Amino acid sequence: MSRYCLPVYYQAIRRLGCVGALLVLVALSGVSMAHADSATSLREAREAAEVRDQQRFMRFLDDPQALEAALEQARADYQAAEQQHEALLEQQADQANQANALSERQPEQGEALAGLLASLVRHSAELRNAFGEKSLLTLEDGSLLPRLDDVEVLERHQIENVVDRLAALTARTGRAERLTLPIADANGEIATRELVRLGEFAAFTESKLVERSEGDGSLAVLPRTPDAISGLLAAYYQGESNLFAVDPTQGSVLQALAQQPSLWERFQQGGYVGYVVVALGIFGLTIGLGQYLYLVLVSVRVHRQRQSLNQLQANNPLGRVLLRFEGLDKHQTPEALEARLDEAVLAELPRLERSQPMVKLLAAIAPLLGLLGTVTGMIVTFQAITVFGTGDPQLMAGGISQALVTTVLGLITAVPLLFVQTALAGRSRYLIHVIEGQASATLADHLESHLPSSLPAVT
Repeated sequence: MSRYCLPVYYQAIRRLGCVGALLVLVALSGVSMAHADSATSLREAREAAEVRDQQRFMRFLDDPQALEAALEQARADYQAAEQQHEALLEQQADQANQANALSERQPEQGEALAGLLASLVRHSAELRNAFGEKSLLTLEDGSLLPRLDDVEVLERHQIENVVDRLAALTARTGRAERLTLPIADANGEIATRELVRLGEFAAFTESKLVERSEGDGSLAVLPRTPDAISGLLAAYYQGESNLFAVDPTQGSVLQALAQQPSLWERFQQGGYVGYVVVALGIFGLTIGLGQYLYLVLVSVRVHRQRQSLNQLQANNPLGRVLLRFEGLDKHQTPEALEARLDEAVLAELPRLERSQPMVKLLAAIAPLLGLLGTVTGMIVTFQAITVFGTGDPQLMAGGISQALVTTVLGLITAVPLLFVQTALAGRSRYLIHVIEGQASATLADHLESHLPSSLPAVT
């Protein structure tokens, strides 16, 4: 404490009195104690550091090799720091020179070059957005136009780079090229495959069209390639033909064709009602065709029996009717014989006309089931409209498809069944007429053979 401050403190203590003097003495003692504690801690830290340095020095004296290694490490660290310092100085000098060069060339960037740079920046950005990661022309790496957003001074090589890439993209629009690139199949598995690129219009493998996703620009085969185009793809890919179907809308028509459902998918759109209609149709056609084949076989046997009436056989209706007539008592009256013969003919009718009522019933039920599917499909459509509104037509497509497909299935099932039923009725009616005619002829021959030789004269 300075000696010039003592009178001031002395005067202040006199004014405060005994209590004040006591408080000042306590405060001064606290300050002195704090200074003493700080000095003590600093002295202890210095002494501890000296002890550590002394111990380290003693270890180095005891181990000269450790001392030499420590010196080598210190020299290496110093040399590395010097090199880093020199590198930083060189970098600072380069940056200063570059800044000076840009400052000197800044006047060269006149209004014409500034306008050209702005135009190149705008058109480059527009073309990058137009092609981006979805164009077939930019499958190769580095084929897009360079970014010029960060360019401050337009240089010659930048203009040449833009022009060269534009020329390359323009040339690719009129060429057919073979490329080997990774392509994902329908299951999502990626493999390196060969594809043919026809300008901007199409890219395809041996039998599948390839599309490029808009997100990451990866290639993947279309989930479904139209059958009419698959044949053209294979022939063009193998070099057997130069004919190819080009979509001028760049994929819209192909996507519409690819979304057309197949026959099996159409069938599935009918739902459970469609399944029932088709099952009944198959059942009706099966029993109808089986009965028709039976009638054809019977017709052949009846025809053979008519050619040999003297050798009656029981494997056909005509032979069985005639055999039963042969076993009758011929002394009965003509009316009784005719009744017995009609009974034999009627006994053959169930075999000849079986399955016709069932086929006729199924032909009548099929359109009614189709109408039922139409009603249920419209109910589903109106439920979708009630929940989701009419904003998205795809939400109503399921019910409309069911309504239309079930109607079509019902009509498609009914028409063949009607043809089969008509064919069965015609064939069975023909056989019945043949049997009835031949039986009547046999009865007539028998009656004529048993008539008296001469009739009594009429008086």
